[in-house]
Amino acid sequence: MRKYLSVIVIVFIISCNSSTSDQSADQTATNPVVAGIPAPKDITVNIIGIYPHDTSAFTEGLQLHNGKLYEGTGDYEASALQIEDLKTGKVEKKHTMGSADVFGEGIQVFKGKIYQLTWTNHIVNVYDENNINKPIKTLQWPNEGWGMTNNGTDLILSDGTSNLYFVNADDFKIKSTLQVVDNLGPVDQINELEYVDGYVYANIWQTDYIIKIDPSNGHVVGKISLPDLIHQYAPALYVEGRTDVLNGIAWDSTNKKMYITGKRWPKLFELTLNN
Repeated sequence: MRKYLSVIVIVFIISCNSSTSDQSADQTATNPVVAGIPAPKDITVNIIGIYPHDTSAFTEGLQLHNGKLYEGTGDYEASALQIEDLKTGKVEKKHTMGSADVFGEGIQVFKGKIYQLTWTNHIVNVYDENNINKPIKTLQWPNEGWGMTNNGTDLILSDGTSNLYFVNADDFKIKSTLQVVDNLGPVDQINELEYVDGYVYANIWQTDYIIKIDPSNGHVVGKISLPDLIHQYAPALYVEGRTDVLNGIAWDSTNKKMYITGKRWPKLFELTLNN
């Protein structure tokens, strides 16, 4: 009986190994590397301006609108929506909306309204563009809220995974979902977003990278590396345990300039891209 059992076990193992091999072959066939997604191109930048930034702002969303910088900040009770002077960093208007339970996230000015995500509360605050003192309504979002931008038709959201969600601004219903991949596979931890000339640029949380995503297929086609900006350009203003990671992208579509900052950073950087 033991002999027959051994034969059965051997056959079972061979069968399992064969099945596993077939499965591996199937996975290899669909692996993005084998599918021919090229590695993202390195995008270099020119830093053409450095301006003050509110060091109390735990930046979660950044947008340039009508010459002003709109910023959504997190950190629970300190969470806010604020409007700032681009060059001086002075906060001109501020609405504090956070609490011990509510953590503010990405924002977007879109078609006369301002949308502000929350991290884990599934609530979207909606403001009239001309009055940030109080939301005019709230909407529900089923996932975590991270970053947000728009393509002129839909809002585009991230939730910390490798997905981008194209969303109807009126009711926050998901119209389509796009997985972001590069030559190595899915890219997760996608955070703050900005729509630039038909592409989505995104911070990758806890890195010094900004990636350029083709929204037609989710492929990462470019990558900006911005290592240790604060240590390079404002080392005396770096505060250990407080100055945090790169996060925040705003685009000046008229002058083709990008503005980037980070959580509680003392500086806002003005860039041009060498695409």
